[in-house]
Amino acid sequence: MNPSPFSRRDFLWQAGGGFAGIALSQLLMSDAAGALPSPRPDFNGGLHHPAKVKRIIQLFMNGGVSQMDTFDHKPELARLHGQKIGPKEKPEGQTGECGAVMKSPFEFKQHGQSGRWVSSVFPHQAKWVDEMAFLMAMTTKTSVHGPGSYMMNTGFLLPGFPCMGAWISYGLGSLTDNLPTFVVLPDSRGLPYNQKGNFSAAFLPSKHQGTIINASAAQPVPNLFADKKYAFAGKEADAASLALLQKMNRQHASAHPDDSRLEARIASYELAAKMQLSAPEAFDLSKETAATRTAYGFDNPVTEDFGRRCLLARRLIERGSRIVQVWSGPQGAVNNWDNHGNIVTELPPIATSVDLPIAGLLGDLKSRGLLTDTLVVFTTEFGRTPFAQGSQGRDHNGNSFVTWLAGAGIKAGTAHGSSDDLGFKAATGVTYCYDLHATILHLMGIDHEKLTFRTSGVDRRLTDVHGHVVPEILT
Repeated sequence: MNPSPFSRRDFLWQAGGGFAGIALSQLLMSDAAGALPSPRPDFNGGLHHPAKVKRIIQLFMNGGVSQMDTFDHKPELARLHGQKIGPKEKPEGQTGECGAVMKSPFEFKQHGQSGRWVSSVFPHQAKWVDEMAFLMAMTTKTSVHGPGSYMMNTGFLLPGFPCMGAWISYGLGSLTDNLPTFVVLPDSRGLPYNQKGNFSAAFLPSKHQGTIINASAAQPVPNLFADKKYAFAGKEADAASLALLQKMNRQHASAHPDDSRLEARIASYELAAKMQLSAPEAFDLSKETAATRTAYGFDNPVTEDFGRRCLLARRLIERGSRIVQVWSGPQGAVNNWDNHGNIVTELPPIATSVDLPIAGLLGDLKSRGLLTDTLVVFTTEFGRTPFAQGSQGRDHNGNSFVTWLAGAGIKAGTAHGSSDDLGFKAATGVTYCYDLHATILHLMGIDHEKLTFRTSGVDRRLTDVHGHVVPEILT
């Protein structure tokens, strides 16, 4: 017999005709199935070995960054400019036939003691190359935006799999109980390809999915506070509602003393209430110094949006969020990195919008000592062709692109791998998303082969059956 006729399960069962009770049972079973050992203090917060990284800021350039116009200097393109030597048939994922070889219209120079080549579209990031490690031969299995974005975020081409942020949240848990563990800061102009699918927890418990925050909105977290027209929904009403919910939860727990799964669920229900106190302070950028705001590009409308989100990412990881994604570009044919029409006119504006903010972020993290346990990752879903599309555009190319990492555990000023002479295909030191994910998990104290979740009779993992750590870029 239940200790009260108004138990949580009875209430849900009666209110929802039984379906709500079934849903509650399924949620609780999912939490139990996802149970993992806690990160170990003797492993510096790692799960399987000592961790060098506690927090991640991931900068995702949506649309496909042209590698030979940014970080992959290819002098051979100038020599072969105008020659028709590309594939005769249109490759999978490309939107048009391959045109003639097209040299980069942007000047490349060597920077830093490492001598890393960077084009003129990234003058501010160029100053930080000695802090970065480059993966110069990234590749993927597709040249289509949706599958490519899924693969770089979840390790699979198809929807229905958890993203890296969800896996990290599941494996390591939170660093604080009053901010989300995994936060997504999309472009103010819209979500990327796949919409919210890139941030999904899929078959992992839903509490591990990304919390989407619109940094440009008056209320970055919608519905955190009641609308002013509902005057009765104040602090007292919130407290009363939480008290009733707690009572129902505890009654359910006392009726099932051998089932401790509810405790974890209760904590997740309380996050929103705790955010009412912590989120306003975290999102209040007005307290930052004028110098800091300038460093992130607040004084320029071109850089202000991405700069605002980079600064918010720093504030969130500083206060306990474990992974924050900052996206550049919405889905669609404009305002992103999908430069089909004219690389000369389309690439500089989007590159300018992120370049100064990224440099500002790196400088801010370093000056505050946060790079000692924070990892910054810059990537995209694929690259672009060395062959012209139309007159001066570049088409999709999953064969080669560039990723860089900076911060904790990274061997600064290094590079691994190379593409062919045209930058068309990865040639040496080839790395997939599996290897990038395995390396990131390794830095966080996780063995990518041991971080698993059983679903539909299969032990799934972020890296599927692939992946290796890339030691060449690690200290």
